[in-house]
Amino acid sequence: MKIEYQHTFGLPNKVVWKYIKDERVLGNAIPNCRTFVQTTTGFYEAEFDINIGPLKDNFTLDVSLEKEKAPVYYHLHLKGKGNLGEVSGKAILLFNDNQGSTQLNIQAEVNITGALSGAAERVISGGANKGIEKFFQSIEKEIKKSLYLMRKGRK
Repeated sequence: MKIEYQHTFGLPNKVVWKYIKDERVLGNAIPNCRTFVQTTTGFYEAEFDINIGPLKDNFTLDVSLEKEKAPVYYHLHLKGKGNLGEVSGKAILLFNDNQGSTQLNIQAEVNITGALSGAAERVISGGANKGIEKFFQSIEKEIKKSLYLMRKGRK
């Protein structure tokens, strides 16, 4: 399944680049996330609950960042599994500075198996961009929260 998405952050490219890979920001932005930890530079492990209509599952995910060129792009690889299926995929995330804001373009190819496959197809055809949009809005909110706490000396 191919996914293309574009999101504009109301934040400078340098700031988005710094925080979009922050384990705390990502963990707080993923719905129902139990854990999200960076195991080594560029490698993350996550555990979260999936709640898609009648499908409920605990899901683990391994994420790696590769072929990085700061602050322009990186390639993302992921592999995850739960009782209801598995997911694997790769994506290219491109960051464009736009006079104080950042335009993020994503091109992804994702393979999903099991019961998750049918649910994912329905979600994609039914407006997955809403879910993706909500995720990136949550990331932006978490980045702003981190900046606020840093200014207040609490980070």
